[in-house]
Amino acid sequence: MIKSELNSSEFDPYYARYINKLTNETTLIEGFETGKKNVIDFFKTISKEKLAHRYLPEKWSVKEVFQHLIDTERIFMYRCFRIARRDTAPLTGYDQNIYVEPSRADEKSIEDLLNEFIINRNNSISLLNSLTDEDLSFIGNSNGGVLSARAAAFTIIGHDIWHMEVIKDKYL
Repeated sequence: MIKSELNSSEFDPYYARYINKLTNETTLIEGFETGKKNVIDFFKTISKEKLAHRYLPEKWSVKEVFQHLIDTERIFMYRCFRIARRDTAPLTGYDQNIYVEPSRADEKSIEDLLNEFIINRNNSISLLNSLTDEDLSFIGNSNGGVLSARAAAFTIIGHDIWHMEVIKDKYL
């Protein structure tokens, strides 16, 4: 599955901000593999002091942003899985802000977060490898809008890029 095969009618316009971070030649598996390396390399370069940094008191720390990437991938892969399996039940949205405090991201070491990310990403890749193009093109209902399984997956890759750019711009 190549991003250029994705149609804008397969996802809510809100997700275009993430999907548009990808080139039209991005494939799902390669995108997830390359993204894994990029995320690992990126977070490994951030100093311990900067990992706890918040650019404003009410904003998340860098570690909390990293945990947000992990949690969002879990949620979007769950959506991808259910939609790919032809589940037509509407999938609810989620409030990302309520996930932060109970995650205790700031109490985790960067090694723990990296390990959690790697395990989660490998599970995502395994799931994607088990799906056919037909599975990935199935469209379901998520958060009150349309979402194909492949759009859910492509959103994850672009979401990572989006937040790494935010960290570079506002935190480092």
